[in-house]
Amino acid sequence: MTLEEIHGQEPVPAGHDWYVRAAAGAGGGRAVAGGEGSGAAVGDGCGAALTLCPLPARRMQGAGKALHELLVSAQRRGCLTAGVYESAKLMNVDPDNVAFCVLATDEEDEGDIALQIHFTLIQAFCCENDIDIVRVNDVAKLAAIVGPSEESGEPRDLHCILITNPNEDGWKDPALEKLNSFCEESRNINDWVPTITLPE
Repeated sequence: MTLEEIHGQEPVPAGHDWYVRAAAGAGGGRAVAGGEGSGAAVGDGCGAALTLCPLPARRMQGAGKALHELLVSAQRRGCLTAGVYESAKLMNVDPDNVAFCVLATDEEDEGDIALQIHFTLIQAFCCENDIDIVRVNDVAKLAAIVGPSEESGEPRDLHCILITNPNEDGWKDPALEKLNSFCEESRNINDWVPTITLPE
């Protein structure tokens, strides 16, 4: 099943078949069970189970603050793409320009099978292309930061947000660098898609 079949929208542009490979085998991605907290189990794609050791609370809080700063900065620079379908199109058209990925859900999204399929495909793409990816369990907080669409003023689909590289030579965002380090530390303890709590 492809992204356009799930959404019932026009086909995603051809040229990259990552979503097809991911649908067949999730691209070797690792599924996390339990999410935030200690002792969460992780599958390594081969049936093995690993144990997570959570990062210190201070590091988690710092990551939440850095994500807030990155979203504000990316929004200001025009480097933020919101929406599952919009993100999928960008990944196919210009994957090398994607710098960071945020997946977001609320409790009511847990039973949304189509959304979970999208997440599996996006996670596989990010793993395949060395793009850092995190999860947020509060769409309302994201909405408060990002706001509605600037074009229509309507609420946006914030289940997936991509941060892209601006057209600026030597651009470096301190918040992005902090999040890159946080994601690397998380991978070192086998947490491949860490969950971040945004500050109040």
